[in-house]
Amino acid sequence: MKIIAVTNAVHDIVESEWLAQSETVHRQLRPHLPTDYIRRMKEVFASGADMAVCVRENTVCGICVFRIEEKTFDGRVLYCDDLVTDETSRSSGVGRALIRYMEALATERGCDTFTLDSGTQRQQAHKFYFREGLTVSAFHFSKTLKK
Repeated sequence: MKIIAVTNAVHDIVESEWLAQSETVHRQLRPHLPTDYIRRMKEVFASGADMAVCVRENTVCGICVFRIEEKTFDGRVLYCDDLVTDETSRSSGVGRALIRYMEALATERGCDTFTLDSGTQRQQAHKFYFREGLTVSAFHFSKTLKK
């Protein structure tokens, strides 16, 4: 198992083949992504996000999409937009490897905090996050503006 950066520190795609191969796994978390997955991800990267994939036996078994933000609340933050392990690879260390990768990158880039949001219905994911040392530090509120 290895982690491959799909983008570099300035959000350029450096591993386009792995980006294309990540779509199936990414859709397990985000089925609503548009049919033109690559175009949408390019827009996400242009907004400041980065991506890495976890690969085992030449197959994407997990992905993470993340960004570094400056906030008044918790300083310089590596925020994880998406963290998903392929349903056939869960509980095999993929999620842990991706979290460790993001934590190391956050430390390297001078971040104070590593954060992510998780839907309230994802109880199994919450158990995993607690085991990985994450805590609930706030509630995230939202209001849909586009219908």
